[in-house]
Amino acid sequence: MAAFSVQGSSAAPSCYDDPFDKPPCRGCSSCLCEPYIKCAECGPSPFLLCLQCFTRGFEYKKHQSDHKYEIMTSDFPILEPGWTAQEEMALLEAVMDCGFGNWQDVAYQMRTKTKEECESHYMKNFINNPLFSSTLLSLRKTKDSRFAESAIPFKPTDDPPRPTFDSVLSRDMAGYMPARADFMEEFDNYAEWDLKDIDFVDDDSDILHALKLAVVDIYHSRLKERQRRKKIIRDHGLINLRKFQMLERCYPKEVQELYDVMRRFARVVGPIEHDKFIESHALEFELRREIRRLQEYRKAGIKSFCSAKVYERAKRLREDERRKRTMLCDVLQYIQDGRACQQWLSKQAAIDAGITPPVTTITVSATGRRSAPPLNLTGLPGTEKLNEREKELCQVVRLVPGAYLEYKQALLNECRRQGGLRLAQARALIKIDVNKTRKIYDFLIKEGYITKA
Repeated sequence: MAAFSVQGSSAAPSCYDDPFDKPPCRGCSSCLCEPYIKCAECGPSPFLLCLQCFTRGFEYKKHQSDHKYEIMTSDFPILEPGWTAQEEMALLEAVMDCGFGNWQDVAYQMRTKTKEECESHYMKNFINNPLFSSTLLSLRKTKDSRFAESAIPFKPTDDPPRPTFDSVLSRDMAGYMPARADFMEEFDNYAEWDLKDIDFVDDDSDILHALKLAVVDIYHSRLKERQRRKKIIRDHGLINLRKFQMLERCYPKEVQELYDVMRRFARVVGPIEHDKFIESHALEFELRREIRRLQEYRKAGIKSFCSAKVYERAKRLREDERRKRTMLCDVLQYIQDGRACQQWLSKQAAIDAGITPPVTTITVSATGRRSAPPLNLTGLPGTEKLNEREKELCQVVRLVPGAYLEYKQALLNECRRQGGLRLAQARALIKIDVNKTRKIYDFLIKEGYITKA
């Protein structure tokens, strides 16, 4: 982030000077009006920008948008709280133009102060002030104390960790040894082998001598490539791989994919330029997302952010309902019985509406109560895990296979933990109809899955 400081313009013109005497903006070439920006790093000629070009991040030749800068303005008090530096300069210029004592004309040229204010301020601070020099000295101290904070100095990569030999972190760091700033195994680690048998002697022929020199040149090129790779690793901070991966995970998913694709091009540019490239694309993704959101608002006829909040709340509710319908479709595709499907839909609609679902009436004949028809297990999840006797139980009890398997596992675990199981314990463990619990309990005991306590 660029550092800044606020400074008074030593040659800041008053608001009544000729506007063409002011320095032009380097971005749009327009006449500058206070406050304006001065780059603190570009020189020796001042690099000045208006506020509009500065907010757009204008860059030109060596000037970068992250350079330190100063805000050039005269809108701050110097001698008295009610008098700005611009008004102080306007007062001195008015006294020079109108002459000492013509306070009516001075006030007319000032336009922001009355005749009495101009006279009292001038006499107090410029005539009857024997400590004027000490006032300027205290002003400088005050300014230094106010703007003592400077930009945070940029630091390269932190000191890398120092793992033990052959540890996981050491392997992740490719065998880097921080104390020696070197790797245990260099790139092209056996490049020196081609030189170990070369010896320059006086009786070599010209062709053999040139061949040996060519081998040495090849070795030098391999050393340069080794140093180039080390420089890339050092400049981009790739030694501490975990820290690099944590930094990468800070970006959104789209930017992470771009980061992974563009990593191979990091060797072409420096680390700062590469990070600027990634940050600019992250900003682009964010702006595109915001533009799509605003376009969605406009398409929906929304003209205020208060309406947008209501729209987002209603949109979330619609998404929740859509997910429920999707889950409903997933359930219904396993139900082949049309009558059971209709009953299930009616029951779920009543539950969603906050109404107690009606109890299905069962016709009673003269011989007594008639039981409900068996449940059709065709296509239900978990049916393939049941044997024939368990399928018959689920059909009679009208229990879906998935629920039966869950209840069965819970009863088996409790029986194994207690060394036996009673009907009361089973009813406390399974919160369903007590008659269904008894049928499941008796079936598991009959089949030998559990034992009575």
